[in-house]
Amino acid sequence: MRKLKRFAGLTAAAALVIGGLAACGSSESSSDNGKGKVYYLNFKPEQEESWKKVAAAYTEATGTEVKIVTAAAGQYEPTLRAEIDKEDAPTLFNINGPIGYQNFKDYAADLKDTEFYKLLGNPDLAVSHEGGVYGIPFVVEGYGIIYNDALLQKYFATAGAKAKSVEEINNFAKLKEVAEDIQAKAGELGIKGAFASTSFAPGEDWRWQTHLANLPVYYEFRDKNVVDTDKIEFTYDKEYKAILDLYVNNSTVPGSQTSAKNVSDSMAEFALGEAVFVQNGNWAWSQISEVPGNTVKAEDVHFLPIYMGVKGEEKAGIAVGTENFMSVNKKASEADQKASLDFLVWLFSSEEGKKFVINDLGFISPFKSFGENETPSDPLGKEVAAYATNPDLYNIDWNFTIFPSQDFKNGFGQQLAQYVAGNNDWANVKEFFVTEWAHEKAK
Repeated sequence: MRKLKRFAGLTAAAALVIGGLAACGSSESSSDNGKGKVYYLNFKPEQEESWKKVAAAYTEATGTEVKIVTAAAGQYEPTLRAEIDKEDAPTLFNINGPIGYQNFKDYAADLKDTEFYKLLGNPDLAVSHEGGVYGIPFVVEGYGIIYNDALLQKYFATAGAKAKSVEEINNFAKLKEVAEDIQAKAGELGIKGAFASTSFAPGEDWRWQTHLANLPVYYEFRDKNVVDTDKIEFTYDKEYKAILDLYVNNSTVPGSQTSAKNVSDSMAEFALGEAVFVQNGNWAWSQISEVPGNTVKAEDVHFLPIYMGVKGEEKAGIAVGTENFMSVNKKASEADQKASLDFLVWLFSSEEGKKFVINDLGFISPFKSFGENETPSDPLGKEVAAYATNPDLYNIDWNFTIFPSQDFKNGFGQQLAQYVAGNNDWANVKEFFVTEWAHEKAK
């Protein structure tokens, strides 16, 4: 809970896609003017256009070349491995926490004496090792169950509704009652399902094998008062199964069709008013608002916590944290490292840069250069800030940053996809989680 409180304080203060890679900028290995250049390997495809906008503005203002390359969904680590040893390697890249640092420690520069690190509101949030600082968080995010309040209010007005207000939905039992009743009344409500489709296309299962899987791990760690473990029991597997089953059985599509669904399909269904609920994070607002024909108004988009049936979850909030830590490639030239750090300082401390962070990237910033009112105006960003600073709720730590490996998550996702499609027993899913966790941690 200690880490969670740090994030809450910060929030109050700040409160290759096609064919594998997509790039913006020159591919030359060095800058002609000797100033150094920047090459950032971006983690999130949905933010590619915003990063390109930032890069163009910085180049225009300073003359420094900035190249943005975006890894395809679910392919960041293999893309980084492929790019990092090239002559024109990324000068800036993301690690997802301590595990990510271990995977790329040969490339991550020590940032403890940099101006960028000094901007961080709480230095303890950085990824550190033996006195050095190798990853700096640059955004605080949150995820949960996004709901369309206009559709929910329409449901509350139906005969025999299982709740009359969203405040009544504060545990799994009530969520299940409401979702199943919404599904039964889908025709009456003019929707296709209570939940948007559960995406299990290759590379599109991160909401389940990472974000949803974080919850049972969080509660197991809380019970055991640990922050990591070499062996996990998956003691909350039944609760995890319960919420996953609820998503799949009360959806716009049957489980047999989920292997063909992408996250973008889910978000489009929600944006078009075909579903009341969808699990995702505050970054999803751009996806919702930019869908052609979007019918969801900003004032109707809100978060519910993810309820699984855990004792005391009435006091649960959403999951608040980060898996986005910026690292500088120590094998880049000194000029390129300096150019990269100058770019980051400009982005997160100058007035022009901060406007991009707030309005285009939509980041809730962990840097002390941001004032209380310098937070995103989008509805989900506001919701994250509200949950993170609510003293009556506990928020869920992002423990998935210490999941053993991407291979572990991918394998777990494959087990889940087969289960959802009706081709796998839950006992196999649990066995994989427990066995492969220990196997990967032992490497």
